Amino acid sequence: MTQAATPTADTVRRLVRSLLPDGDGPEIRPVAEGGEHSTWFVGARHVLRLAPDREASLRRRRELRLRDLVRPHIGVSVPVSIAHGEWASGLTYTLDTLIPGGSGERQDVSAVGEADLAGLLTGLREVPVRQAEAFGVPRAAPRSLEALRTAAERAAEQLGAADEFDPARLQQLTAPAAGQLAAQPGAAFLVHHDLKGEHLVVSADGRVRGVLDWTDAVVGDPAEDIAGLALAVGAPAAVRAATLAGYGARPCLRGLWLARCDTLTRLADRLRNHDDSPLPLLRSQLRRSWEAILLERVTELRDETDETDETL
Repeated sequence: MTQAATPTADTVRRLVRSLLPDGDGPEIRPVAEGGEHSTWFVGARHVLRLAPDREASLRRRRELRLRDLVRPHIGVSVPVSIAHGEWASGLTYTLDTLIPGGSGERQDVSAVGEADLAGLLTGLREVPVRQAEAFGVPRAAPRSLEALRTAAERAAEQLGAADEFDPARLQQLTAPAAGQLAAQPGAAFLVHHDLKGEHLVVSADGRVRGVLDWTDAVVGDPAEDIAGLALAVGAPAAVRAATLAGYGARPCLRGLWLARCDTLTRLADRLRNHDDSPLPLLRSQLRRSWEAILLERVTELRDETDETDETL
């Protein structure tokens, strides 16, 4: 992979002046959240994103078309690009409209906001999969919850020794239960695949106003987006939104346990210095995904309408 030097403030300022040539140009400042793209606020109305390498540039070009495809379906805003091109040879940029609101990492989602998330999940099922694939959106095979559970067991023991987590909590997900929560055949839809808090734009009244960064979108397991919401807004809100979107117990529980296993392994990796994510963020995501819900323990799931036991 060809890696470019990180763009400097002068690089960004020159590019902005060429795109918005009035006067000296608006104020620019880096966006703290996000790591893959070099991202800058441009004044109060725009965001500039610069791809760091050619692979990211390819996904960035794909995202431009994908955002237009999903916009009519999902009921929340998606950024609009007012300019795009290359900031260096083979490396793309896009200057996008700024969706008003705050990061979902810092702003709580209200009950009405959960309905917004339900509309998002519902709309993603309506996006034409063939058209998304024609844009180059890849298919992703469902992950094995059994394998994730095995890795999470090791991580939980490490976190228990570090006084970060009680490993006994993972016993709620037994090996047979993980098998029952395997992804169901024929359930592949367009999946944002990175619905973490920083990619949700939330207003002061708790409404979800927009969804950012569609570069990791795949055609695959919709439980991955339920998992992302569990990290972003907490397990109860994620399950409520998914239920409002028409998902039954199986995909809701699958998404919940994908998130829970991921948070254990990622925090354990971070403590071993195998991950550079901020510790406070990983601890917050673990806390949110492990919030109790009414449906915790899998018993027998014969079809999507079957119930599960209530929480211990």
